[in-house]
Amino acid sequence: MNSNFDIIIVGGGAAGFFTAINIVEKNPKLKVAILERGSEVLSKVRVSGGGRCNVTHACFEPNELVKFYPRGEKELRGPFHQFCSGDTVEWFSNHGVELKTEEDGRMFPVSNSSQTIIDCFLKATQKLGIAVLTGQSVQSIFKKDNLWKIETQSENYITEKLILATGSNPKIWEMLQTFGHAIVNPVPSLFTFNIKDSRIKELPGVSAIVSVKVKDTKLTSTGPLLITHWGMSGPAILKLSAWGARILFEKNYQFTIFVNWLNDLDADDTEKILKELKQKHAKKAVSKKSPFDFPNRLWESLVLASNITEETKWADLSKIQLQNLVSQLTNSSFQVNGKSTFKEEFVTAGGIDLKEINFKTMESKLHENIYFAGEIINIDAITGGFNFQNAWTSGFILANAI
Repeated sequence: MNSNFDIIIVGGGAAGFFTAINIVEKNPKLKVAILERGSEVLSKVRVSGGGRCNVTHACFEPNELVKFYPRGEKELRGPFHQFCSGDTVEWFSNHGVELKTEEDGRMFPVSNSSQTIIDCFLKATQKLGIAVLTGQSVQSIFKKDNLWKIETQSENYITEKLILATGSNPKIWEMLQTFGHAIVNPVPSLFTFNIKDSRIKELPGVSAIVSVKVKDTKLTSTGPLLITHWGMSGPAILKLSAWGARILFEKNYQFTIFVNWLNDLDADDTEKILKELKQKHAKKAVSKKSPFDFPNRLWESLVLASNITEETKWADLSKIQLQNLVSQLTNSSFQVNGKSTFKEEFVTAGGIDLKEINFKTMESKLHENIYFAGEIINIDAITGGFNFQNAWTSGFILANAI
């Protein structure tokens, strides 16, 4: 086996494949290999978006798109002006994959199957003569006479340019530290909250548009919240977990959240509404029907938590009961004890320090001819196709530079 290549890409995931394909399409003379430690390539693509692959997000303005990245907002502004979500849609269309937009802005292949994306990449690598080598776990990387040498457990490779697209891989990060690169310690991002609380115990599957804040921090979020068997999930919670990745890690995932089930209604407005209902529906039982835009089951639970019985009529509400209900609706306190991974989306905050990367080329500022793409660097996003967009953009810029 000839193990000399012009370019070696370590990591057979989304960023690695996209980079390889773009390099050879721009310069077919280059001999490129992808090294993958596992027996299969693109395994994260396969499970992403529930097996449908959330390719990108329908946000086509770079200055808006960067706002979805808790880490990398400043650094991605320039790159997104070169290759943004619209360019991603066009790229896949040119490679035979049409994308569609769902109501929440997420974009998927029309086929609704991540296999479509995998087939597109595998077909392109075959057509372009890119070597895809599996079972190649990198043991060491070193530089000699301006060439990079890569040792795997079964083979030695020599290359002029080395691209690392290994995602959250602690072993590769350790190797980079020996070259003087600073690694921002990885912590989980995008997770759900474990909460045991009688108010939500019987309500898995119930959702509402809420605002949430974490006690004693500046962390706030709005959007759909989903009650689950183990606690709370949904975009409002996932956003908090991404923006608060470091803070919540430091709290060891033990903290208090306040939920406003009415989202943008404050306590005073809510009290006024409840007093009107007290006049209007004097003879009706408070617990029977939710007067707000969320499910009856949730309303009933919050009413009971306010020390109001199922039979209590609006007319009989005491001042204290009314205050309790206002508080449950606009400022429910829940204790979080631990976290759970959101579906199969293992996203981490952490990686190569952003100050050590040239974002015009994705090349290391410390060493020539070593480049980085995707999640190996300290960039991550909330859920919705944004982490993939970072992979496509960094791969494209890198390919252009090379």
